[in-house]
Amino acid sequence: MAKNSPAGKSPDPSIYGAHAIKVMRGLEAVRKRPGMYIGTQDATGLHKMVYEVVDNCVDEHMAGHATMLMVRMLPDNIIEVMDDGRGIPVDLHPEEKVSSLQVVMTILHAGGKFEKSAYKISGGLHGVGVSVVNALSEWLEAEVHKDGEVFYQKYAQGTPLAPVKKTGKTKHHGTLIRFKPDATIFTTTEFRYSMVRQHLEEMAYLNKGLIIKLSDERKKPHKQEEFCFQGGILELVENISKKRSILHKKIIYFEGESDGVMAEIAMAYTDSQSETIHCFTNGISNSLGGTHLEGFRTALTRTLNDYLKKDEGMKKKLGGGSLSGDDVREGLVCVISVKVPEPQFNSQTKEKLVNAEVKGLVQKIVTDRLSLFLEENPGEIKPILEKCVLSQKAREAARKARELVTRRKGFLEGGGLPGKLADCSEKNPEKSELFIVEGDSAGGSAKQGRDRNIQAILPLKGKILNVLKARDDAILKNEEIKTLVTALGVGFGDEGFDTSRLRYHKIIIMTDADVDGAHIRTLLLTFFFKKMRPVVDNGFLYIAQPPLYLLRAGKVQEYAFTDAQKDRFVKKNGDDKTVIQRYKGLGEMNPEQLWETTMDPEKRVMLKVNPLDDATAELELVDKTFEVLMGDDVGPRRHFIETNARQVVNLDL
Repeated sequence: MAKNSPAGKSPDPSIYGAHAIKVMRGLEAVRKRPGMYIGTQDATGLHKMVYEVVDNCVDEHMAGHATMLMVRMLPDNIIEVMDDGRGIPVDLHPEEKVSSLQVVMTILHAGGKFEKSAYKISGGLHGVGVSVVNALSEWLEAEVHKDGEVFYQKYAQGTPLAPVKKTGKTKHHGTLIRFKPDATIFTTTEFRYSMVRQHLEEMAYLNKGLIIKLSDERKKPHKQEEFCFQGGILELVENISKKRSILHKKIIYFEGESDGVMAEIAMAYTDSQSETIHCFTNGISNSLGGTHLEGFRTALTRTLNDYLKKDEGMKKKLGGGSLSGDDVREGLVCVISVKVPEPQFNSQTKEKLVNAEVKGLVQKIVTDRLSLFLEENPGEIKPILEKCVLSQKAREAARKARELVTRRKGFLEGGGLPGKLADCSEKNPEKSELFIVEGDSAGGSAKQGRDRNIQAILPLKGKILNVLKARDDAILKNEEIKTLVTALGVGFGDEGFDTSRLRYHKIIIMTDADVDGAHIRTLLLTFFFKKMRPVVDNGFLYIAQPPLYLLRAGKVQEYAFTDAQKDRFVKKNGDDKTVIQRYKGLGEMNPEQLWETTMDPEKRVMLKVNPLDDATAELELVDKTFEVLMGDDVGPRRHFIETNARQVVNLDL
């Protein structure tokens, strides 16, 4: 327990009110088990604090009482959130016998309970609550502008320092929350502008007409942005689809209501092979989907199959049968936003909606409204069905190609592994390593310098196919990819992938320290992220760090992995006495040097490709980075390179 924790103090009834002990126990529970309330104590949980306060402001907008909210990122990583809503109630709470403001800020899940009719639909009230933000903050200030007066209270680690007091007059209305996260709770208290920005932009899309302002004032010059979208989620689908080609003229948009549940859906089919669906409940992102997603998927598959039955030409192209869920979702960009009076989630962090009744209600809305949209816009269905049928045929071709590539019979009987693979003698995957090396020259040095017991070498010729731009059947025709898939032994793609068959638990990308090497490394990272995610998710993927220079000064010899190390060596030994050898390729190193610097488990330095949880905002950022670097749109890639050129050494995928 932190030094200033409320645990152990004698509660002062004049400040805490009638339920002082309940308040103290609640704060202590949150501080003892913060992960239970905010998911994690790393950057994801830290930013959850901001989102909780923002969600309460959005509730005011959804109830028709707020038009604007502002988030300020202040020096020392202090966050300030302000809205122009009604302001948190400040009058005496009938049960707690203190100001309602204090009840909201100190009692778990108390938000809105004093006024159940305040919000018909809410996101924030069903979350962890601003009281948890308060408990996990070093300090928090609440300022309410209401009825012409300003009310104020300050807290330390969730504990009120004094009763709510009036501090002045005002012509405004709304609530201001300012807090500093507790460094004894979080592994980091450094807020990321990109993560906050993404959430606020999302909220602006989901709430038509809401003005959201963001400023980062931690260093000069200050950053300032404003978001407001009158088109709502339709504009969001347009934005997501910018880097792709939409196959039909009009973005599909509809909304409907069934038994108190409202659904708003925007969707478009693109030329991409990937599916992008974002789900929200009462304005809150559900990264794991839930029953609203299940209802949508069922209705989409049935509706498109019904239209397929009416189109003889398409039925003939398909060769009989029907479209699967995978077929109808390839290339789909979709935003599903539902409003549920009493939402239930899988956890406090609300990644997944679990209300059983929502599936059937959303399914009915989508079936009715999507059918109506397609009837009113008959020209839109043809390109959609063509995309789905093409997807089905490509998926079948990929299945056949996958069976040929991943067939294990040859390996089990001997001689089935690629000829260019120099395997290791160790058969325990946990002790085995595979180095994926660029070219035969580097492969030769690696084969000679390796530990043959535990280290296997697979040289690849040239650059593998960019998997972001190709279907599975085309990918599996690429010889280098077929060689890699066969060597790993786990299968490929979503079907038939079996991590338990992975032959090496350290897969190390080892490419040259030049532009071509960086490109090959990025192509391989794209392949593993898009087509072998379990390898990444289980922490099996690494990047070797060969030296850039061999430095000599007389009898002194040193390897330098960065320019800074090289400069220090030159400064220490003198420019005129230093001989610098720049390694542009691994093939320039003899086997002993490659072992000593890059492959020796006792001495080497490697970067681990960190696993990403599907529930994190970082996953979407990584996905976007791959789209920018490897996608078809040149403009964003040029901008990315120009922006990051100076710090490219530190770029973290």
